[in-house]
Amino acid sequence: MSTNTDVSLSSYDEDQGSKLIRKAKEAPFVPVGMAGFAAIVAYGLYKLKSRGNTKMSVHLIHMRVAAQGFVVGAMTLAFFFFRYGLSHVSGILGKTE
Repeated sequence: MSTNTDVSLSSYDEDQGSKLIRKAKEAPFVPVGMAGFAAIVAYGLYKLKSRGNTKMSVHLIHMRVAAQGFVVGAMTLAFFFFRYGLSHVSGILGKTE
């Protein structure tokens, strides 16, 4: 039985920054979803002090639903973008090449 000792471990040599950049190039809507999620969470924390008499749990549920909705929307756009290609998306948006 032969063993292969020439296994490439290049994916393990990657640091977090270069891995994020590589993944962003492969799927550009992932960073959009992450940024939208972070923006909604930051907005929710900012509005936390001026929520009035709304219960904390209700406020947190609303912020969670908004953040998840943004991520699902970004994933849906990415699906249609990669499924049908840029030409179909341009046609839907009314842009002509």
